[in-house]
Order: sequence, then structure tokens, then C-alpha cells
Amino acid sequence: MSYPYQIKTLAQYHEAYQQSINNPEAFWEEVASHFVWKRKWERVCDWNFIEPHVKWFLGGKLNITENCLDRHIAALGDKPAIIWEPNDPEEHHRVLTYKELLFKVKQFANVLKNNGVKKGDRVCIYMGMVPELTIAVLACARIGAIHSVIFGGFSSQSIADRLIDAQAEFIVTCDGAYRGNKDIPLKGVIDDALIGCRFVKCVIVCTRTRTPVSMIKGRDVWWEDEIKKVETMGNPDCEAEEMDAEDTLFILYTSGSTGKPKGVVHSIAGYMLWTNYTFVNAFQYQPGQIHFCTADIGWITGHSYIVYGPLSAGATVLMFEGVPTWPDAGRFWEIVDKYKVDVLYTAPTAIRSLMGFGLDYVNKYDLSSLKVLGSVGEPINEEAWWWYYKNIGKEKCPVVDTWWQTETGGVMITNLAGVTPQKPAHATLPMPGVHPILVDEQGNEIIGNDVSGNLCIDKPWPGMIRTTYGDHERCRTTYFSTYHNKYFTGDGALPEYRDWE
Repeated sequence: MSYPYQIKTLAQYHEAYQQSINNPEAFWEEVASHFVWKRKWERVCDWNFIEPHVKWFLGGKLNITENCLDRHIAALGDKPAIIWEPNDPEEHHRVLTYKELLFKVKQFANVLKNNGVKKGDRVCIYMGMVPELTIAVLACARIGAIHSVIFGGFSSQSIADRLIDAQAEFIVTCDGAYRGNKDIPLKGVIDDALIGCRFVKCVIVCTRTRTPVSMIKGRDVWWEDEIKKVETMGNPDCEAEEMDAEDTLFILYTSGSTGKPKGVVHSIAGYMLWTNYTFVNAFQYQPGQIHFCTADIGWITGHSYIVYGPLSAGATVLMFEGVPTWPDAGRFWEIVDKYKVDVLYTAPTAIRSLMGFGLDYVNKYDLSSLKVLGSVGEPINEEAWWWYYKNIGKEKCPVVDTWWQTETGGVMITNLAGVTPQKPAHATLPMPGVHPILVDEQGNEIIGNDVSGNLCIDKPWPGMIRTTYGDHERCRTTYFSTYHNKYFTGDGALPEYRDWE
């Protein structure tokens, strides 16, 4: 698979960036033309940041799973889509090809339908990092249900708050999860959460740890039993539901400053384009490479750079169930060596933690397959950047330092691996389509090199937040009311990137 919109040189970056700002509709229309649509859009973008109101590819119809799975089958059907490394290094890993993943997604989509899930229903997914988590996410998208993944470490009260806010009547979970030397009783946590959530109709439980659990008749069913029912029906096909470009794909909750969780809403078409475009450009992904993002799918990084971005690009994703320090601090490097990983995308917190264990855990493994390193989740300090660059990348791999948020859907400011300049501990240049500006406390734009200010974005990009679920006013006041007609990131910045334009 080739990516006609992949930027290869610094000159191409500047050209793409200027076009994306000067004529964004033509720019994104060209990118969109490389995806599968059931019906073409009538208008590329309609927006204002006052209400706020943002829509991309108006009138377009599609299903994101056809773009992540079906369209790859002819060329990539027998290629690995997911390589799963379990928590215990002694347990056998699993590989799912694109053909196998599509089959399992259709199978579980029929399980959801058999248990009453319909287009527009909210499905809470509370699982460990097992392939069934990705399957459940894509199965929801296949039938037009809205998934809301909750990180497998959240408490029962946090889950209940999210269930109530989304009015999610369906849950997919596991009996338990492994994380390092811990067994986490996921189903037990769900049972506690449901004490105050009587509206939940069905809980589908996947077997992982074989932890004893209570199953409530009429509400709780086993994943494996439900799969067998579909098999006895002859594994009927599951056509991808036709969805509007602006239909909700998922809700992902972030902790609100008021204590009430904010349900960030992302819609289908714009998010698909943004995660794909940023994935193939930031990491300079090449077909056949193995992309190892160490995030949990319970966070936006996992949504965008384990599931939707890579799979829509026909990539091979490495999915890891465990933690970087168990059974010892060499686990990441062992995985890189074992699978000959090309791209490693992890968090500064993990890098700093692994620095503290010294280089003995690093030097016993062959890391020569690595071509690109990535940093995500928080600013990376210079000491960690240099350690990562020298000891993991052997001074040969660019470090892609990505700045973005749950609300932005994907990477906003970053160097493109080996294409645009990198600077230790600096995110550097904006992605095409992103127009950042600095403003003072009154909202006046600040221009200059020796200044700092509040970071805003004053034009829409396809992957941006559409609303906060059930409370659009909260979206407006949180992100769009601080500065007139601008998206306020909540962060400050320095305009050093201007030197490089």
C-alpha cells in the first residue's frame, strides 16, 4: 500500500503546509479521495468556533471499518494486522492477519447484534490489553454503535459515572486482566459499578485470567458462548453499516476539573483522515514495518495509534498486554529484539523510569531494527531525550516528539521523522492543517521569537473534538470561550518553530 499524501522532504512539508492553510478544502479533499466512501461528500467543511460548530465531509457516507479492514484484504489479507505480546513472556504470542481480524470483527459484531446492540447505542468496553479489545472496538464501529473504552485501572465509581453520563446499556469486559505481577478483577469492578446502573441490559465477559466471577442470569453472557452461537448460525456475514461522516464514532472520557468526567466526542470521517494522515507522516511509516505503540487503548493514544491510524494505513501493530518493568526492566527492549520492531512510540514517564535501571537491561538486546522513536503524553526533558536517542536509537533514529490532546484526535505539532528538523525536547513544527497562534491574556496575537503565550488554534482540522457528550455548552466553555473564535489548548508555548520556516 502506498500513501500518495506522505511527505518525503522538507520542501514538500512547506508546500503541503501552505496549501493546507491557504486552501484547506482542496487539500483535505485530495487526502479523502484515497479512502473508501459509500457516498461522496457534498461539502468539505462547515465551521465556526463561536457555537462551536465543526463538520467535515458533509453528506459523505462511509464505514471506518471498511477503511481499516475490508479494503486491505486483496493486497494484505495474509499480512499481520496485530501481533499480540502477552503479559507473561512465557505465554505464547498471537498474530492476527487482516483476513483473520476482519473475520473476528464480523463475528463479534453479530454477537453484539444478537444481544440487542443497535446503531447509535453506547457500548462501554472495560478490558485488558488483549486482541479482543481491538475486536470489540471495531465491531462496534462496524454496526454503528458508539464505543466508550474505559482504561482497565479505573475504579467502579469512575466507571459508574461514565456509564451514567453516556447511558451505556451494554458492556464488554473480561473476567480479569494481567498487568505485571498483578491480576485485576475487571468483572468484579464492573459488578460494583452496576449496583447503581440498573439500566445496563447486557454484560459480555471475555475469558482471560479465569478468575472466578459471578454471572447474573439474563444480563451476563460469556464472549466464547456467544461466539459459538454465531458459529452455529454458519458465521453470517456482517455488512458494514452506512454511517454519516459526522456520526459519532466514540466517546472518550477525560477527568473534568469539576469532578464530572468529560465525554470527548469524535466523529467518523474527520478522525479517520486525521489519524491516518498523522500516522503515515509523523512516523514516516513504510508498508511492512512493525509499529509498537506502548499505550493502552483506554487512552486516546491507543485509539489513534494502535487501532484507527495504523489499521487504516494497512500497518502491522504490536499490542502489548504488560508493563515495561516486568518481569524486569528489559521488557520493552526484549520485545523490540523479538519482533524486530521498526517504530517505537512511548511516553517520557516510561523512558525516565527505564533510565533509572541502567544500561545493562538495554545492552543485552539487539535494537538495530529500530528506525523511528516517538514520544507522547507529556513534554520530554532533554536528559530523557538524549538517553532515548543515544541508547535506544543508537543515534540513528529520529525522535518524533509529538504534542497533542484527547480533544485533538491525533498529533498536532511534531517533527516528521527524518524529514523536518528535530530539536531535543521541542515538538517543533505543526502538522499540515494545524494553524497555531500565541495570544496574550486578552486574546491578542503575539508575534516574535523571544516571546511566550497561550497556545490556540484558529482554524479547524479534521480530527478535532465535535462536542462533549450530552453537554455542548461544556464543550464551548471549556475550549472555545476563553479566546474569541479560537480553540484554546490550555497550554503555553514558545514560537521557536518560526525560525525554521
